[in-house]
Amino acid sequence: MSRYSALFTGNAPPEITEQQPEKVVYRILLVDDEPNVLSALRRIFRRENYQIETAMSGAEALQILAKNDFQLMISDFKMPQMVGSELLKRVKSLYPEIIRIMLTGYADTDAVMGAINEGAVYKFILKPWNDDDLRVTVALALEQYDLLKKNKKLQTENQHKSKEIKNLSKLHTLNNSDSGQLAIMLNKQHLLNDGQLQELFKLKQSSNTPIIQLILEKQWVNEKDMRKILRQELFVEEVSLAEFQIEQPILDLIPRSICEKSWVLPLKIDKGMLTLVTADPMNMGLQADIRFLTGLNLLVVMANAADIQKKISEVYGEAPSFGEMEDLVSMADPFETIEVIIDDKDNISLEQLLRETEEPPAIRLVNAIIIEAVRLGVSDIHIQPRAKSVVVRYRIDGILQDKIFIPNQYLNPLVSRIKVMAEMDISERRRPQDGRITVKTPMRIVDLRISSLPVINGEKIVMRILDRNASIQSLENLGFVDADLKRVRRLIGKPQGIILATGPTGSGKTTTLYSLLQHGVTNEKNYITIEEPVEYYMDAAGQVNIKEKIDLTFPVVLRAILRQDPDVILLGEIRDKETAEVAFQAALTGHLVFSTLHTNSSIATIARLFDLGLKPYIIASSLEGVISQRLVRRICEHCKQEEKVDTDITQQLGPLFARCDKPMHKGKGCDKCSGDGYHGRVCLYEVLIPNEEMRDLISSQASQREIKQCAIKSGYKTLLEDGLEKVILGLTTCDEVLRILGPQDFSH
Repeated sequence: MSRYSALFTGNAPPEITEQQPEKVVYRILLVDDEPNVLSALRRIFRRENYQIETAMSGAEALQILAKNDFQLMISDFKMPQMVGSELLKRVKSLYPEIIRIMLTGYADTDAVMGAINEGAVYKFILKPWNDDDLRVTVALALEQYDLLKKNKKLQTENQHKSKEIKNLSKLHTLNNSDSGQLAIMLNKQHLLNDGQLQELFKLKQSSNTPIIQLILEKQWVNEKDMRKILRQELFVEEVSLAEFQIEQPILDLIPRSICEKSWVLPLKIDKGMLTLVTADPMNMGLQADIRFLTGLNLLVVMANAADIQKKISEVYGEAPSFGEMEDLVSMADPFETIEVIIDDKDNISLEQLLRETEEPPAIRLVNAIIIEAVRLGVSDIHIQPRAKSVVVRYRIDGILQDKIFIPNQYLNPLVSRIKVMAEMDISERRRPQDGRITVKTPMRIVDLRISSLPVINGEKIVMRILDRNASIQSLENLGFVDADLKRVRRLIGKPQGIILATGPTGSGKTTTLYSLLQHGVTNEKNYITIEEPVEYYMDAAGQVNIKEKIDLTFPVVLRAILRQDPDVILLGEIRDKETAEVAFQAALTGHLVFSTLHTNSSIATIARLFDLGLKPYIIASSLEGVISQRLVRRICEHCKQEEKVDTDITQQLGPLFARCDKPMHKGKGCDKCSGDGYHGRVCLYEVLIPNEEMRDLISSQASQREIKQCAIKSGYKTLLEDGLEKVILGLTTCDEVLRILGPQDFSH
């Protein structure tokens, strides 16, 4: 399984040699209160050289751990008497070397992040798990165990660790995430009144000064009394700093500027745990940042602020005074000492950026972001720098959700790592760039389309995920109502002509086209697709990937494939007049062409084709059908219930919805749908198939109103009507239809 470690570490997989080292037998403990789960877990590892033991409760697990040495344990979350998180915390305290994995069907984000921040859990795996994913995770965890074991035997830090420490020492500031818990506790102990508490938080909003420094500057609380409460309430040990001799490698873990600003100091490392002295042991945000930077678990102790400042001066040496600094720079013009922040950021050297991309935090962050996105079925990943942090946002079922918050100092290495992977120019941060990555995760292979955009807080990265192994949907599963399904089946039986799927970006147009293309595929025809990039892989078709950098554009490729004797052509998108003319010419000369266009409705598509400069008689004779579509979220089947819809919503959707007296539904929210009442998506469609009367109107360039009236007479239904039908069928909600289609204008 070591070959998979390259995905997480960024290192090349080890080469297989003729002489293999002797295999180590690892001992694994499985804890779950359900016997069938334990049996399933045993089966997963039956081919591995592991010794497996099982326990059905936390108490039994602790008894087993006391008798034998284990390298790894997997525990369920929801168990009677002692839940998994409590069990793993105890195991961490008693046996810190054991790698701990949580297996749970209850995706509580706060609990997950809390347990990870406390260091109780190596990784979370959600039920139902993927067997291969779990096997790879365990193999990687055992590699981590071996690495930690080897590091303990070393008398000095190895070269890799030294390099990491030097790189980390270049970070001058940490994200100030002091939440002010100390002030809140002092308020509860009646040492700070409500007015003082409010004033502290106002001051905190306007400065990055730690909350404890503000309290001591105001002299509202005696520090001796504060330490006494922290000892009694939190059982935090108070140490005498004079007793500690701090070695230089320990000091290099945290830069001096951070120690001075936050009143912290690293003291020693014992059994893989860093002892950190701080004036404010309740600043959990600072502790999480230091834990992330050093890669070590923390044992937090406290000391007086003055003692910490004295010790910092002692171990680092006295900081130069302002006068000494003035002598050092010896500049006559005082304005030359002003630091221009923007210019400083822009002048980061290429060498520094390359060094940053090699840092393990950057590699781990990128891998974790991508793997979690693939696991959740995300369509787009947004890495967006904000004023106080970098937020990773996932688009799930068409909705963007804030999922991960990262300190601002990791933005440059994170962006640089992605650019290196996508073969983009990491030295260019002022212009937008595009790139691509193919990623092999433990779950499946995916292609990522990368886009970078300079914004005021840094560079924003958006990654579109394209699943190579995604299966093409059958026509019946797309969401067409029966009447439209019959019309579409007749439509794709046409021997020639052009069929267009229209709608905004992300509305599922390509998915629909591939379903139409796949329906009735036969070896008697030659199928060719042209896309940028290829989104679905289809063995029956020859697929071409557009590459504009080498002038491999849609019109160029389309002209070339017309000499390849095609019967059916799928054209990814009609973007301009040249592409449109070649596509319609192909439809006129005996080919069946599928393509997409960005328009708001089927009727508006005809006007858009006029705007592209196509001649009316060519449109009238070639256009066989237009399918306009939108994606709405589907109601979760596990928590669906009847709903009385707010009249304001139905009025915004118009009289069609306002007059509807049939029952409507919504999702109450459950574990299956993550609590929002929706799971998956369904498509709204409107299908326009021109008849002879409509072709005459198109040839004469009639108005949209005339064409729409003609279409309605032949059975045409709008997206709004299809939305109502799907609401009545219990597939989606009025809220979703309103969100996607917007308020309707019925004033005319």
